[in-house]
Formats: sequence, C-alpha cells, structure tokens
Amino acid sequence: MSQQTGYLRFIRENLPFLGTGVLLSFLSSFGQTFFISIFGGEIREAYGLTNGDWGLIYMIGTGASAVVMVFAGGLADKFRVRSLGIVVILLLASACLFMAFNAVAALLPFVIFALRFTGQGMTTHVATVAMSRWFIATRGRALAVAAFGFMIGEATLPLTMVWLKSFIDWRTLWIGFAVFCVLACFVLYRLLRLERTPQSMADTTQSTGMNGRHWTRHDALRHPLFWAMIPAVMSFSGFGTAFWFHQAHFAEIKGWSHLALVSVFPLGTLALLLSTIAYGWAIDRFGAVRLLPFYLIPLVLAFILHWYAPSLGWTALAVVLMGMAGGGQSTLLNACWAEFYGTKHIGSIKSAAAALMVLGSAIGPGLSGWLIDRGIGFEVQQLGYAAIFAVAALILIVPTRNARRALAGAA
Repeated sequence: MSQQTGYLRFIRENLPFLGTGVLLSFLSSFGQTFFISIFGGEIREAYGLTNGDWGLIYMIGTGASAVVMVFAGGLADKFRVRSLGIVVILLLASACLFMAFNAVAALLPFVIFALRFTGQGMTTHVATVAMSRWFIATRGRALAVAAFGFMIGEATLPLTMVWLKSFIDWRTLWIGFAVFCVLACFVLYRLLRLERTPQSMADTTQSTGMNGRHWTRHDALRHPLFWAMIPAVMSFSGFGTAFWFHQAHFAEIKGWSHLALVSVFPLGTLALLLSTIAYGWAIDRFGAVRLLPFYLIPLVLAFILHWYAPSLGWTALAVVLMGMAGGGQSTLLNACWAEFYGTKHIGSIKSAAAALMVLGSAIGPGLSGWLIDRGIGFEVQQLGYAAIFAVAALILIVPTRNARRALAGAA
C-alpha cells in the first residue's frame, strides 16, 4: 500500500476524531502570533504604542498565559475532549470579543492573555493531547493530520485578513471571529457525539514510556531529557514568533509592502504541509527520538537568509525552510512527550512543556521589540537567533541517544 493510500484510509476510518484535531488546531489560529500580528499596525495606532511597547504588552500577556497553562493543562487528563474543548472554544470566543470592544490600553495585556491562553495554549493543547492519547500505533500520522487545521489557518488567514481590513474595520472582524468560534462548538459536539477509542488505537488504553513506566509530571520534570528539549521548544516558539510578530516592521525595513510579504507565506504553509506528512510517516516508521536532533537545522539556514535577503525571493526561501522545520515542531515534539513519558499523565506533562513554549513566545517578541527600540536592527537579530537554534539542536544529541537506549530496554 502506498503512503498516500495509507493516509487516506487512515483518515477515512478515523474521520470524527481526526476532524476534531483539525478543527481545534484551526481555531487556535485566533490566538496565534501569526494571526494577532496581522492587526499589530492597527493596534499600535489605536493605542499609541511603539514597537517596544507593543512587544512588552504581548510578552506580559503571553507570559501570564504560560503560568496558567501549567495548572490548566492537567484538565486534559480529567475531562473528555467534547466537554473541555467546547468550554475552551467558548472562552476563545469571549477573548475575541474582548479584543473587539476593549478601548483601554491598560487592559491590552489582559486581552492578549485571554487570546494566547485559550487559543495558542489550551486549544492546541487539547488537540495534541487527544491525538496522543487516542492513537498509539499511528500517533505520528494522527498528529500530522490534526496539524492540517493550523496549516489551513496559516495559509489562508493572513492574506484574507489583510484584504478584509481594507474595507472592514478591524474590530468588526474580531466580532466575526467570536461568532465563528461559537458555531464551531456545534461542529465539535457533532463530531464527538460518540467519543470513543478509534479503531487504529493499540490494544492497551495507555502506552508506557522509557523503562516501561507511566511517568508523572513530577518524574518528568526531574529527568534531564525534559530540560534538554526545552531550548528547542522555547527557541522555536520565541524567535519564530518574533518574526511573525514583527512581520510588518520586517517588510518596512526591507522596503516591501506588507501585502507582498504575506503573499509568500503560503509557500511556507505548503512546505509545512509536506513536512508534516513526511514527519508523521517517519515517526511511525522510525520513532520520534531518532529524528529529534535534526529538525531545527532548516531554521538555522532560514534565519541566516532572513538576515541576508536582498529581495523577496530569498525571504520566500527562508519561509519555506521555516515551514520544513515547523513540520517537526508540530509532530515530533508532541510525539516525543508520549514516546518518552507514556500517555497516562500526558496532559499534565505536556502542559508543563506547553507553558514553557508559550513563555518562549512571550519572550521573543518582547525582546526583539526592545532591541529594535534600542537601535539593534531586526535584520541583525536574525543572525543571533540562527546561532541559538544551532546550539539547541546540539544540546539534543546526547540526551536523545540515552533515551533511545531506555526505550529499547522497555521494548
């Protein structure tokens, strides 16, 4: 059976469950940096903010959401996706309305907190935990398919929103996003009207991790492998987020229009799509641990190209490389938590990692905005970020080799 046929059959046999993952990951777009940053110019103008001010507000709101994620993430171990997912989506709709109607700059950190916690944080978390728990033998493919929702959002929403902003007030658009979220609740309820174990799941309901154990969050946090993965988690979310967050500024200093820059983003989404499919297959075939040290390499090259980029074509190539790395980020890391530590406590373990990821996405835009205001150009910053990605990749080599031995011993 060809890889393509296998994927299609897998999707057909598990459509309601995979559809849930796709829907949740798409809805997370409303709290993702690539989406919020589309409105960055309007927000700065409406509240009289500099790049540094806006970056600081974003850092505070996102950082607060990271703290709350540590405690809220464990809810995925206690409640069904149908119940928890609907509550999270309704909270996301409320956050969109908060953005639409807020008129006070002092409340902006709370707006960002609400969007980041419900969108980037809990909506994504519920989706990936569900895929990791529902699927064992085909976990890589399930995570890859669920990530399609995020890709659809990343491919379609930037251009669509830039176009819609030309004739619809940006606050009105946020009201529309809230309505969309409410309607999505009915779709989610319909998809999971019979929430059950998919056919492709292995015989046991919970898989074990290294050394044949069911690891708790306390155990995982004391294990060196967890912390070896954190530089990769935080650097990708931090400095990848910084690029999307300051995209309008990046276009300005390069001498391009914002619309011209976002027009190359679908190339990155296509690369992300193909990379995610490839990683999903490779995880099921070879295991996530073998692939983990290599997925950041395209990011090193991408950020060197962002620094160099004398024309839009070079940045388009960099965006493609970012998409290639993104396929690993969306599948490899989520598969690794389950592969290393088992699925019994995956919600609470992954929530700790998700909190650090969100913290990284808070630090990146704030730090880069602060550096911009102090005369360190955003272009030059890209070289520093490339070096950080390289170091994060090197840190993974020895711990993942040890993890392979522990997994082999448990087999």
